[in-house]
Amino acid sequence: MHEKKISVFSYVIMPNHVHVLLHFPTMPKSLNTIIGTAKRFMAYEIIKSPEKNKETLLLEELYSSVSKRERKKKQRHKVFEESFDAKECQSMKFILEKIKYIHHNPVSKRWHLVNDFTDYEYSSASFYEKGTKKYERLVHVNDVLQQF
Repeated sequence: MHEKKISVFSYVIMPNHVHVLLHFPTMPKSLNTIIGTAKRFMAYEIIKSPEKNKETLLLEELYSSVSKRERKKKQRHKVFEESFDAKECQSMKFILEKIKYIHHNPVSKRWHLVNDFTDYEYSSASFYEKGTKKYERLVHVNDVLQQF
């Protein structure tokens, strides 16, 4: 994504899903291809730790989700579902709503993973609220979207 100049504006990694707000300088011909490639890369990275730590129960669970067709193609684990929900952001108001939703997901009634959403480790909330930049490729929305 970095090579294609795609910016990550905000993200949160939850126990069973991920939210990410991306900026594409030009809309790709196939969003499915971009997301599929990103999910494949993330899946490889996610699998590294359980393999290294020999977490066989988790690896077996991820293997049990692989279809027969996928097994024939040598796929060993299924980390993500096939689908994703993409929304095109047409206004700064909508973008800011999405960032707020993403950042507050860990403190929602359903999850309540932390008391303060800026303390959730796997989120860009502390970048927006405290200026703490954990990842080099994270870009503040205001640094790119001057035109809104």
